[in-house]
Amino acid sequence: MSTAARRFEALVLPWLDAGYNLARWLLHDDAAAEDVVQEAALRAFRHLAGLRGEDARPWFLKIVRNACLAWISERRGGREMTGWEDEELEHLQVSAGQLGADPAAALDRTRLQQAIDQAIRELPPALREVLVLRELEGLEYAEIASIAAIPVGTVMSRLSRARERLRTTLALSRNGPAPTH
Repeated sequence: MSTAARRFEALVLPWLDAGYNLARWLLHDDAAAEDVVQEAALRAFRHLAGLRGEDARPWFLKIVRNACLAWISERRGGREMTGWEDEELEHLQVSAGQLGADPAAALDRTRLQQAIDQAIRELPPALREVLVLRELEGLEYAEIASIAAIPVGTVMSRLSRARERLRTTLALSRNGPAPTH
């Protein structure tokens, strides 16, 4: 195995799942996310010499983000996929030990997860992107700023707006719309 291949394996491969997660949320299409991450991994391998330092996560996620934007640009006007199918989601939850013997509790958890997923899907792309990178991938503000090519203050502002929209959307879905008089 070449030195470049070993470096790629050590620095980039651990972040493939994070790249897929980001791509899935940005594209709403599991198969497209797989394709985009594969393309991003090839780009990362070809341009590994451009990586400065040893923290490849933000560098690789920026490549994934750019590949997603290119994919969206190529297919502008196409219909958005709905995401996880119910059976797949339930299987993953059972595998993770999230579903127990209580069917009512399981149904509540499934509905809550669906509501959260839908609320995230409804966010504008710029807000969804920073939310996924921060809350699901655990990146620092500076790393998100680097990936999205925006100032840290913009990251913080977008994250705040994304969280507020999620709170509002989830409160409305739980309580229903406010009565009109």
